[in-house]
Parts: sequence; C-alpha cells; structure tokens
Amino acid sequence: MTSAVLAASGGVKQVICISWGTKYGAPFINRLYAMVRRNITPPFTFTCFTDNRADLNPEILCEDLPPLDVENMPVRTKGIWPKARLWGPKLGKLSGPVLFLDLDLVIVGSLDSFFEVGEPDDVILSRNQTTPFERLGQTSLFRFPVGKLVSLQEKFRADPQGVADKYEFEQRFVTRNAPGGAKFFPRRWVLHFRQDCRWPFPLNYFLTPRLPANARVILFPRDFHPQFAVEGRFGLKGRAAPPLDHILHMFDPERRRNKSPFRYLRHYIRPTPWVADHWRE
Repeated sequence: MTSAVLAASGGVKQVICISWGTKYGAPFINRLYAMVRRNITPPFTFTCFTDNRADLNPEILCEDLPPLDVENMPVRTKGIWPKARLWGPKLGKLSGPVLFLDLDLVIVGSLDSFFEVGEPDDVILSRNQTTPFERLGQTSLFRFPVGKLVSLQEKFRADPQGVADKYEFEQRFVTRNAPGGAKFFPRRWVLHFRQDCRWPFPLNYFLTPRLPANARVILFPRDFHPQFAVEGRFGLKGRAAPPLDHILHMFDPERRRNKSPFRYLRHYIRPTPWVADHWRE
C-alpha cells in the first residue's frame, strides 16, 4: 500500500543532497548514493544539487545549485547557511516531499520508513541529541515538500546576518519557523556517533563504539568524518593510537592540545570497523 507521502510524489521516494565548494565533492556524494541505493526499496531518485559534476556516478541526477540571491552570507557563525538554497519555490524537476541527507552521514538501515511517517505537507526533522532540553530538530536529515520553506528563505534573504546571529544554527531556524510547525522522526532512527555510539570513559578504551539495533542513520557532525571513526581518531585534529599510548600522551601538552587531562582521556575511540562496512560505494 502506497503511503500518502509517496502518493504525493508519484510513488517515488525522492532523496536529495547538496554540495558546493571543495570540502566534500565526488567521493562523499558517490558513497552517499551507494548507501541510499543499498538501503531503499525502489522506485527512488537521488538528486544532487551541485556546482561541480565531475567524477559523479552517472546514475546520480544532477541539478545546478538553486538560486539564493544573497550577496553577503553570514560570517562567524556555526550554521551551514548555504543550505537555504533548498528552501526556494523550486528544486529542479522535483515536486512533493523530498528527503534531504547530509553528505557525511552513514546509512545503516532502511530509509523506507522516512517516507511513511506523517503527511505529505509536513516538515519532519531528525531530533537533535546535543540539546536534550531544547525541542530542536536536526537538518542533517529532514523531509519537506518542495516549496514549503519559501517563507524561511524570504526571512533569511531579508537579513542573513541577523537571522544567523539570532538562531546561530540553520536547524534552529528551521525548527522554530517551519510553516505549520516542525515534527520529528522517531528518536532512535537517527543517531549521533559521539553521543549514541561511543562508550563513556573508561569503557571507550576497551570497547569498540556500538551500533544500536534500531538505528537507520548515524550522524557525524562538526567535522567528525566517518573516516575518523574507522581509523580511531577523535575528530579532525585527533590521532589514532593504541589505548595505552593515548593515555601516556596525556603528559605531553603538545599532544594534549590544551585540553584538560580528563577531557583528553574522554576524547578517545577505538577503530570502528562497522562504519567502514556501511560507508562505501
């Protein structure tokens, strides 16, 4: 039986992503497409809005970056505000509900359920686990109907820096201003690697980060790429090391990089093979 969400898009599951500049590029896009293809029941489409189509899998549908018409984007902000390009009245040839995925997440289970929850006109976000006392969504994975977020783009375009200063993150802006109010996917479907998968100190030195049974997608925000988890590196500046070596490096200020000793000890993960099993073409 076709859900109302799928009926609104002609029975096709529409997945989208966006890429600009050189930070990610073809390797990340191709991996994301491969993960979607392995974890979704056809028919589906995978559309990438991008400024560079070089070396992309020919099965990926490519569209130019949607216009935004903002001369000066916000500066000194944590939010990924170029995503506002997706909030316009049109997204290429697509219409109806679309599921947006960030390029640096890892898909570990079926995506089908994301097209069954709610109504076609709903804006549904994954829950943000980093702010448990704030009803905040996460736009690393969210579903919305094409054109539903035009009012957000208009508010942002009118005062980009002011909006960024007020809301800090674009996901807070979407959560607070989604027309009709934001809804959320089940909490355990979309998990945060560092919060939901790694073990707390001192278990992090003995146990490989776990993959919870009900997870569909694992997020790797704030420059913590999946490859770092594969190697056992805690972030962009982390170094892979055996547990004992990491502990001994606590006495080296250069290796500790101004972290307190306890924070340094907490910031350790063992190599995580299951990430590599999923994060591949």
